[in-house]
Amino acid sequence: MDDRREPARREATKLLEALEAPGVQDGAVRTGLTGAPGAGKSTLLDALVRRARGRSETVGLVAVDPSSRRTGGALLGDRIRVRSGANDPGVFFRSMAARDRLGGLAEGARAAVLILGAAFDRVLVETVGVGQSEGEVAELVDTLVFVAQPGAGDLMQTMKAGVLELPDIVAVNKADLGPMAERTASELEAGIGLGEETNAGWQRPVLRISAQEGTGLDALEDAIAAHRAWLHESGELSVRRVRGRNRAIEEALGLRYGSFGLAAIGGPEAMSERLAADPDAPAAQLLALLSDEIEKALASGGTR
Repeated sequence: MDDRREPARREATKLLEALEAPGVQDGAVRTGLTGAPGAGKSTLLDALVRRARGRSETVGLVAVDPSSRRTGGALLGDRIRVRSGANDPGVFFRSMAARDRLGGLAEGARAAVLILGAAFDRVLVETVGVGQSEGEVAELVDTLVFVAQPGAGDLMQTMKAGVLELPDIVAVNKADLGPMAERTASELEAGIGLGEETNAGWQRPVLRISAQEGTGLDALEDAIAAHRAWLHESGELSVRRVRGRNRAIEEALGLRYGSFGLAAIGGPEAMSERLAADPDAPAAQLLALLSDEIEKALASGGTR
């Protein structure tokens, strides 16, 4: 999806439609890692890759780094930190610059996840961790892990930022720091208990881990597996993926045409009704159809 030329975009749309066909994405375990800079996400990513390869599982990685406002480029430092897959044919690393996406995810991140999900056993997505990225990555993955750093700040500020509403698993990294890590874990457990339960039927665990020392990672992987089993048993997996599809379409149309363009086809409510009426249609197909409708409506100078 990086090639903006029209012939390439048409071919990309066909590919994405095929990747969203029933059954294509069923096998891949899609896990997101988010959290503040310095929490140890890259170190944890490296550890999870090594463990997966030790089980002969293939891994696709999507790492999104913040972009320079001056040049538009990014350091893409995860390629430096995640060393375990550097020369491993069973690991594919897709670095992406966030560019102007305030939420922290590049526009092509969803396409990258779909492509990797069709080819690899596991897909890991790491965000820049700048505040709103938790909401965006939650729409891309099946299990979202929030990586917390001991002593990183006041619990109430964390709750006000909405950070605790979205993760399925909370992992307090650097547990080797002892009392500070225990205090942070206890505060997060209390915060989750006080907050509104967004995933009824799934009790979100708060785990103590050390990515550097390798402790607690068995429990983390067990929690990821248990959450995936719950998603299948409860039917929540399909609900999440449809919700993620809808969010991707809404954001793409909003960025491309703005509120005036959406008004041309009846506004956000009409668009939501259209999406709800066809939950099995690929995002790329619906996006192309709705884009054509908007452009025809704008060309005619009218609205619905």
